Amino acid sequence: MSMPSPINADLHCHSVVSDGTLTPEELALRAHQNGVHLWSLTDHDVLGGQERARQAALNLGMDYLSGVEISISWMGQTVHIVGLGFDASNSILQEGLRATRDGREERARQMAAQLAQIGIENSYEGALKFAGNPELIARTHFARFLVEQNVCRDMDEVFRKYLVAGKPGYVSHRWASLDQAVEWITGAGGEAVIAHPGRYRLNSMQMDELYARFKDLGGAGIEVVTGSHSPDQYKTYAKVAERYGFMASRGSDFHDPQESDIDLGHLPHLPEHLKPIWSAFH
Repeated sequence: MSMPSPINADLHCHSVVSDGTLTPEELALRAHQNGVHLWSLTDHDVLGGQERARQAALNLGMDYLSGVEISISWMGQTVHIVGLGFDASNSILQEGLRATRDGREERARQMAAQLAQIGIENSYEGALKFAGNPELIARTHFARFLVEQNVCRDMDEVFRKYLVAGKPGYVSHRWASLDQAVEWITGAGGEAVIAHPGRYRLNSMQMDELYARFKDLGGAGIEVVTGSHSPDQYKTYAKVAERYGFMASRGSDFHDPQESDIDLGHLPHLPEHLKPIWSAFH
């Protein structure tokens, strides 16, 4: 008897509604063309693309899970929590996300003021051109502007030189708390997942504390196979999933055809011994 082939699930990507460059419909088509069976659009702190993404996926015969990526503050760092399979019309979730978005415009103006001090003018207006929605203006939009202006060669260089802690152009933001993010997601009937754990500059003790607290709050999973993990990290986070009893998620974190390291649906499959997050949604 042949084993069923693993599901090609891509449960982390971004559209123009937050900091991606493709529409929800274009992403759905790209995912479908790349062989994705189960898809989720996880824009930052906003649900504005959900209905479009769902419709586009269903029209193409793909299964769809509602998605969002919530920015939280944890031990002075920004950490991302992905929510999957929730009721996107839940008013407490919507209100929480709106409050999280509120500080972005003010933060962006402070970033622009810092960049102006080192001779980079009009970066707020420049970044806004890439954002379209001032409520959701983010570091990525500033990075695209600085690449366009030839201040830096690529996005990686911008982040390294300008948009991380200690560099001109970095302004910290008070995001939601871990408790709030997990509560909003689970309260709306969804599952909470720690996004790309390999990306955070936290020591192992701080990460262990994050996992333990997340688990206590009802957090369900972590991203094991993601566009921002190396193959070695797939193994590392597979072990973390086993140790804490987390389900495993898989997502490209796709933003743009030129910028992203990996395309929608092109990731290796999850290690077979892990329980996939989508098994929580029959």
